[in-house]
Amino acid sequence: MSGFDQVGADDSNLRAAIGDLAGLVAGSRPLSESLAEVAGFAARAIPGADGVGVALFRGAPDETVEASSASAAFVEEIEQIQYVTLGEGPAFSSVRERKPVLSDSVGGDQRWPRFGPRVGRLGVHSVLALPLVVTDRVVGAISLYAYGKHAFGEHAVEVAELFARPAAVAVHNAQVLAHAQVLTARLQAALQTRPAIDQAVGLIRGRTGRSAEDALSHLRAISQAEQRKLVDVAQSLVDEAARRARARAGSRGVT
Repeated sequence: MSGFDQVGADDSNLRAAIGDLAGLVAGSRPLSESLAEVAGFAARAIPGADGVGVALFRGAPDETVEASSASAAFVEEIEQIQYVTLGEGPAFSSVRERKPVLSDSVGGDQRWPRFGPRVGRLGVHSVLALPLVVTDRVVGAISLYAYGKHAFGEHAVEVAELFARPAAVAVHNAQVLAHAQVLTARLQAALQTRPAIDQAVGLIRGRTGRSAEDALSHLRAISQAEQRKLVDVAQSLVDEAARRARARAGSRGVT
């Protein structure tokens, strides 16, 4: 294939990948699955990549990786080394510098004295990392790996930058949706547990004459002392009150 034809093919692949990103609907799938989709799109769109990793950060970019995924098993191993084992690597550099970071021989790259040799021993020699930026805020990074040296030329970097922009929006939206789903689950759980707590508070108020706030504080104190969930303590009180009421009703019936 001629150089002109290759550029045309790369352009077609990029447009297809961007279309895939636009059509990515997270739905109820785990965040890691959405990231895996993006990593797969990138691996097909960016020339030279043998595997791609995508990571989202929680809070400051160099603190904690909230979720990550990869298009290949060897990338999962590398991302584990970078994000978990060492906390060092090209993705961190790209995020701090807010620009693409390229290495044609990562094993001997002095920027990552621990990461580079370990990755080189895996037979991976080229890496291209880019920050994922949404409205001037870095939300994560995308890392492309290749077994050969000098795998990512100027054209590959340009394609990667074009891909990274919509990819950042896609993964950020998936992150927002995942957070919303967690919040919804928590609210649903709260709605399910609230009736038992309210009943227990009413029982305590009826027995002691305490205010609602004091009754709730009393429940919390029991919860902490017994190292049990608040709703479990409340349900125990309600169940015990119901048992006593049934026992009294039974006694009156016998009499």
